[in-house]
Amino acid sequence: MALSLVLTVTSCTVDIREDNDTPVNTGGNPGTTGNVLDGSGTLSGEITKDLVVKKGNYMLKGIVKVSSGATLTIEPGATFTATTTDVSGLVILKGAKINAVGTADSPIVFTSDKKTPGDWGGITLYGDAPIKALNGATTALSEDGNNQYYGGADANSNSGTMKYVRVEYGGRKIGDGTSETNSMTFYAVGAGTTLENLVAYKGTDDGYEFFGGTVSAKNLVSYGNYDDAFDWQDAWSGQTNSNWFAYQTGIGNFGMEIEASSNADNIAPKVNNISLIRAAGTLPEVSGSAEISAIQFKKQGTGIFSNVYIDGYKNTGGKSAYGVLIQDLATETSQLVTGKIKVSPLLATANNDNVLKFGYGFTSTIPATYVNATGVTKVAMTGGAWATVNGENLLAALQ
Repeated sequence: MALSLVLTVTSCTVDIREDNDTPVNTGGNPGTTGNVLDGSGTLSGEITKDLVVKKGNYMLKGIVKVSSGATLTIEPGATFTATTTDVSGLVILKGAKINAVGTADSPIVFTSDKKTPGDWGGITLYGDAPIKALNGATTALSEDGNNQYYGGADANSNSGTMKYVRVEYGGRKIGDGTSETNSMTFYAVGAGTTLENLVAYKGTDDGYEFFGGTVSAKNLVSYGNYDDAFDWQDAWSGQTNSNWFAYQTGIGNFGMEIEASSNADNIAPKVNNISLIRAAGTLPEVSGSAEISAIQFKKQGTGIFSNVYIDGYKNTGGKSAYGVLIQDLATETSQLVTGKIKVSPLLATANNDNVLKFGYGFTSTIPATYVNATGVTKVAMTGGAWATVNGENLLAALQ
């Protein structure tokens, strides 16, 4: 029989096997039966049947994969601590679902035993929505070390629900370090998926990265991530995004890094209400790097953004920082000029050295709507335990 999941609870180990249809007692509360982890234990291996995880404290050991046809349900108040003696991560494969619904006061938390950025691989979801990878390819091989092909035909595919979930100290270098996982990664995830009130905290790569797909997200917090707060490629096209907040502190590259894998024919994603704030003294991940601007478009990247507040992006290490930077002429002529790049209304506060730079060599006329607008407000979110780490309110800069 093939082992599909190992649940280590107190002094016993229970194997839930793919061909075992008999309810089992997982060693939790007396009388608890079925595929349920109740209060404590270790999550590891591959989950091939529906599993419910109750409120409690758990270890996450190794790369835990949820297989097609299975749903991982996590109830409010569950905390998972990834073991750093292993290469750990949570991966929801294509055809599988995650149903992780916490509350503002009782969030679902993923952290690590050492509490150090880059300790583990974070959370990765795969879906069945369309992508446009390099050269217009409709499928591509993931760069997260899981060797999964992603990209499909179902724009409304559903990989589940994540609400009030916080991922701490994620991101992990792979191989020679040229590739990394992110705090949260979405490969070809469809619009039927729900992503709300999520926190990516102090990871060593991006806070959130979208590889194609059509999913949208609201109330996202990216706090202290080393690379970009928000990143996408492969023509991600979510249309109903709102309330994105990045606070870059200590180490951080772009607030938003946007590309479409050089595909000019793409659907511009839309985000309403964006606040990108860079704390004083924040440096790029690589010393001397020019990756210090708030929003960067390149490789045919597009985006329609409204009510955008930018603060604290300063010239650093002899490099110029911009509120909005378009890196190449092709992106300017095919996307900016055609209206597939809009950042308006925009307020970049006075302590930003350069508010705008459009195009390679300033060849475009800056649109009249791209000015320091009145009426722009910071993102508004309701705080609580979901956005508090070690007593620190992650939303303080929005006040």
